[in-house]
Order: sequence, then structure tokens, then C-alpha cells
Amino acid sequence: MEFFFAILFSLFSIVDPPGAIPVYVAMTAGRPRPERNKIALMTSVYFMLILVSFFLAGTYILSFFGITVHALRIAGGMTLMISGFALMSGRFTKERGFDKNAEKQSQDRSDIAFSPMAMPMLSGPGSISYLITQYSQHPDWGQRSLIVAAIVAVAFLVWVCLRVAPFLFRVFGTGGLNAIARIMGFIVIAIGVQFIVDGLVHLIQEMN
Repeated sequence: MEFFFAILFSLFSIVDPPGAIPVYVAMTAGRPRPERNKIALMTSVYFMLILVSFFLAGTYILSFFGITVHALRIAGGMTLMISGFALMSGRFTKERGFDKNAEKQSQDRSDIAFSPMAMPMLSGPGSISYLITQYSQHPDWGQRSLIVAAIVAVAFLVWVCLRVAPFLFRVFGTGGLNAIARIMGFIVIAIGVQFIVDGLVHLIQEMN
């Protein structure tokens, strides 16, 4: 269970569902409640399918591009550090690729569950590289099944956050959600640094 919760908390910090609440609230404003609930559900389902797919295809992705797990650790660590600094500086949406042009295009869509909510707002390079690295580090399928379970649990938490997003936005406001994002950003930076250190250590050991 310690392994499961470690993956769960790390992945939740990287994904940062509370950080997506202001965007979700703004994009669903004026829509009836049943439609908002459907968007929240489909966003969590798409999110889960995207991350599980990348997780299970991790080895094939590495072998196809000829990337070693050590290189992925270093690159993934750098990606996580960039994401962490973006969270701490309040540039969550911009770092996830959701700029003014993307916002304008999204307003013309009736279905925003897959894009931009599930991707790139929630599932992005940081979470994908983290899961591919975890797949390579844990060849035992017992541990891999726990990682999949953690992905499902985070997807459930995404659904909960989006389902009660208007309430959370009223309670915490933009300032409160930014404060939560900064705390998570610090955790994400620490995870990224650990990834880089592990990658460098194992790379040096192999060279020797």
C-alpha cells in the first residue's frame, strides 16, 4: 500500500487537478448542470485511457526511438522541473499549452472533455514521462497493476474535482487554488530532481 500511495500522491501532484479548475469553470460557464457533469465524467475517462495507454506502451516507445531508461529519467526529470516551476509561478495553463489561441478555439467546441481538458490540461509530458519511467523501473506486474490502480484513483479524483469545481472555485478562489498549485509545484520539482539524480547515477555506473 505504501508503494500505491507513493505513486498516487506523486501522480496527483504532477497532474494537479485543482489547477485545471479555473479553466474548467470558465469553459463550462452557462452550460446546464447535466452537461457539466457529463464533461467531468468524460474528461476523467479520457484522462485514464490516455495515461494507461502510454504506461502500457512505455517499453515499445523506448525501444522504437532507441531511448534508454536513464535518458528518459533525465529528460523526464527536466520536464517535471519545468512543470513544477510553472506551477509555482502561476503559469499552469500556459505551460500545459493552453494559450489564448487554444482558449478561443475551445470555446467554439461543444465537447471539451478530450481536448483541451483531458489533454493537454491534465495529461501532459510530465505525467506521461513519469509513468513510462515507472513502467521501466518496475518490471513486476504486481507493482505495475498497482500503478494502473493509482492512475484509476487519480482519474476518480479528477472527476471529483471537476464535479464540484464551481463549489471549490467559490470556496478557494483563484488565489487559494494558486496556493495549492505552488505547494504541488514544489513537490513536482523535488520529483524531477530525484529523477535526474537517479538517471545520472545509473548512467555513470554503467559507464564505469
